[in-house]
Amino acid sequence: MKPYSGIWPVAPTAFNDDGTLDLEGSARVLDCMIDQGSDGICILANYSEQFLLSDSERYDLTKMSVEHVAGRVPLIVTISHFATDIVVGRANEAKQMGADIVMMMAPYHGALLKGTAEQTYEQFAKVGEVGLPIMLQDAPLSGVELSVPLLAKMAREIEMLKLFKIESVGTAAKLRALLAEADAHIDGPFDGEEGITLMADLDAGATGTMTSATITDQIKPVVAHFLNGDRQAALDAYARVLPAINHENRQCGFRAAKETMKAGGVIHSAFCRHPIPALPDWTRDQLFELIRPLDPIALRWGH
Repeated sequence: MKPYSGIWPVAPTAFNDDGTLDLEGSARVLDCMIDQGSDGICILANYSEQFLLSDSERYDLTKMSVEHVAGRVPLIVTISHFATDIVVGRANEAKQMGADIVMMMAPYHGALLKGTAEQTYEQFAKVGEVGLPIMLQDAPLSGVELSVPLLAKMAREIEMLKLFKIESVGTAAKLRALLAEADAHIDGPFDGEEGITLMADLDAGATGTMTSATITDQIKPVVAHFLNGDRQAALDAYARVLPAINHENRQCGFRAAKETMKAGGVIHSAFCRHPIPALPDWTRDQLFELIRPLDPIALRWGH
């Protein structure tokens, strides 16, 4: 078994109806996620709307999260930025606050400013000098092509690069190829994208998944059964949750967790900052139609 395994969901960021940051609500989100059985929690990720937060809000959320979680589960702080000095500064700040792991994407800004393979390697190596374990997020959002030979080289040569969250096209094939080249140097092969390709990725060697916080407790058995050697039970659990995962992934995005937690009394508002639109009523209704039979903790936590 790899040192890092299980389900490590992304924490949604709570806002008030006027768009201001709701730190009390975000603390309740963390409590709910721990009650869901999360093996770890990631904050300030794309599904946390990190691209809609100011630097001061990032600081406040990180400080609150580290203090509130208080070691109950490991906490990952996302630090991605195009500028290497800013990424290193964020890593140092996260370490000083007490974060357990940092997560980062390859350097990119918009569609055309993309780090080269060499620049990506150098940025991760500099963050590695901070001394916190790093999770590399290989996601289509960056538009940066991270080849298996590059990822394997980084895994072998950057000591603190311990975890890889692969969610590019063909995740299972990429995980297989990466582990074939650098398995001994990877302590946490993960997938993402709400677990929509989870079974294929577990078969490929993933030991963990970073989903949203919508139905964490309902997806966790898929991973647990698989890691315990019961593939059929994992398949059965996966078939049970896949329609809800598909709807979230293809129709809702990060808004699914916020709407679910609002309905479940975890947070008071599902507000999304402009230019993100609110979830249409029909999409939300279909979401609840799919998740209510699963009886997820997030839908009843606050009642």
